[in-house]
Amino acid sequence: MNFAAYVFTVAVAACAVGFTLRGFAPAPVGSLENLAEKGGVFHKPHPMERRDLLPLGIICLVYTIVAFIGLGSGKAPESYYHFQGADNSVTLELSENREAGEILWFSAITHGNYLVELSPDGESWTEQGIWEQDSSQQLKWHTETPALDGFRFLRITETSGSCYLGEVAVRDKNGELIPFLGETALTDEQDTVPEHISYMNSSYFDEIYHPRTALEYLMGEPIYEVSHPPLGKGIISLGVRLFGMNPFGWRFMGVICGILMLPLMYVFLKNLFGRTAVAACATTVFAFDFMHFVQTRIATIDSYTTFFVLLMFWLMYRWFTQPLDAPAGRTAPWLFAAGAAFGVGAACKWSVIYGGAGLAVIWLIRVVMLFRYKGRRAFLPVLGLIGQSIVFFILIPCAVYYLSYQPYGAVKDAGLFSREYLDIVLDNQKYMFNYHSKLDATHPYQSTWWQWVLDVRPILYYLEYIDDSTKSAFAAFGNPLFWWAGLGCLISLAVTVIRRRDAVGLLILIGWLSELLPWVGISRCAFIYHYFPCTVFLALAVGWQMEGMCRAREAQLCRLSPEGETIAVRRCDGTIFVFTGLCILMFVLFYPVLTGIPFSRAYTNGLLRWFGGQYPF
Repeated sequence: MNFAAYVFTVAVAACAVGFTLRGFAPAPVGSLENLAEKGGVFHKPHPMERRDLLPLGIICLVYTIVAFIGLGSGKAPESYYHFQGADNSVTLELSENREAGEILWFSAITHGNYLVELSPDGESWTEQGIWEQDSSQQLKWHTETPALDGFRFLRITETSGSCYLGEVAVRDKNGELIPFLGETALTDEQDTVPEHISYMNSSYFDEIYHPRTALEYLMGEPIYEVSHPPLGKGIISLGVRLFGMNPFGWRFMGVICGILMLPLMYVFLKNLFGRTAVAACATTVFAFDFMHFVQTRIATIDSYTTFFVLLMFWLMYRWFTQPLDAPAGRTAPWLFAAGAAFGVGAACKWSVIYGGAGLAVIWLIRVVMLFRYKGRRAFLPVLGLIGQSIVFFILIPCAVYYLSYQPYGAVKDAGLFSREYLDIVLDNQKYMFNYHSKLDATHPYQSTWWQWVLDVRPILYYLEYIDDSTKSAFAAFGNPLFWWAGLGCLISLAVTVIRRRDAVGLLILIGWLSELLPWVGISRCAFIYHYFPCTVFLALAVGWQMEGMCRAREAQLCRLSPEGETIAVRRCDGTIFVFTGLCILMFVLFYPVLTGIPFSRAYTNGLLRWFGGQYPF
């Protein structure tokens, strides 16, 4: 870690601490004290206003443009040659006898090995080698140097059973594609052959699993990736259906999900604090957080997990803040919607269930509040609430979860209500539990929960050295200014909750802890992207702190009228705009290692390589 990187790190840390101390432990947003005097209302959600449309629209528009830039190629081989039985070998003939410089091939979605041979005349053959198409090498372009100086024929023999292979191409010494005679499924998409192989035209990290599964859903093929519930891959398949089986298509829905998080976050913040500036600033900070940006641009299921965690906690907040005298008909829709969001999220990934424990704690707090407010009169309403909750948070989520296995059942022609379908669902639960509880794998970029909280161990997704001075790299981690300040805000929030019984702060704290604490006791290999759902509550905590700063600023500016009455002043603290601007600046400075654009190694190594190389780009 050189001097520039050290100074940069210290400066960011100082800004995070300064922001936290600026408004430490403000007055509560919604206190649980004296509920009887307040008529059972401790916090009333603030409505959206017409003036919110402009900042929200600008945030969403700018983020959408930035997120789609360089997302991935819209072209990839989609017609696969099927090797099976007597057709386990195919011979390709080049149209010209030019000296070849490289052979390229695109791996498909099945496991297999191919013996590749080259010949100048179609009679004498030289072995090129074995192409291995295992789970780690799928949906990618590969390149090899020919084993024969000049060849006209290329023979591919599948050696491991029935499987599919994508496109094959040959370039001459000048980099020009050499056409093939005739056309097969291996040579019919030569326009998809990239000039340079990269993440733009090939899968990276866990994209070898989830897009493959999405395609298997659409093809009705046996499902390979079964270590997570089905629905997240089903969402990915919508993008594949719209734009094809290419990097843009399989990453599209993740970006859409990342965009949809922004109006939801904005509404949540506005409901909580009623201040347009706070909602706009905190949403902007969340939008351009490194984790939010990078993780929604990779075709994995964590984007959907985070979206549904945000959605179900917002819905639960709306239910939680209903007046304690409100009839069941008024509160039930919010509770039903929260349960449905919980069920859909759980059908994407089990980590949503962690947040479900947080919802249960919030539910229990409201029940306690009902008894304290109504006494014995709360008994019947609580019995009704228990009945509603069993339906909304157990029966409906279980039904959604069960229905999400339809692609699994379709492969085996199992009817929805058949014993075979039920066995498919139950067997997969056992497999997933055993897989995750007994996982003994290691990874060079694995990390633990405390490293996530401190943002000190990114996971490197891609690294390519282009030349001696330029490289392409990107990783998943958080904006240090946002994550460190957010942690400070959570501490500030916890102090206010304990001292002044702030119910809104308690809800945020419960959400963050529910998504983090389960990982504290887990010893299996884990990564910093597992912290992604927690960043929702970091953003809410930052918004809570911003609101406290603004109220403190207004208190300083209040003055007395000539008649002796207090004149309220509505004004925001300028610190919140400075903090938001600095977070955007951090995004700009780290942009090369969030997108993989070719960039100076001197810049990334000199300024962004923090913590003695723990920032690995």
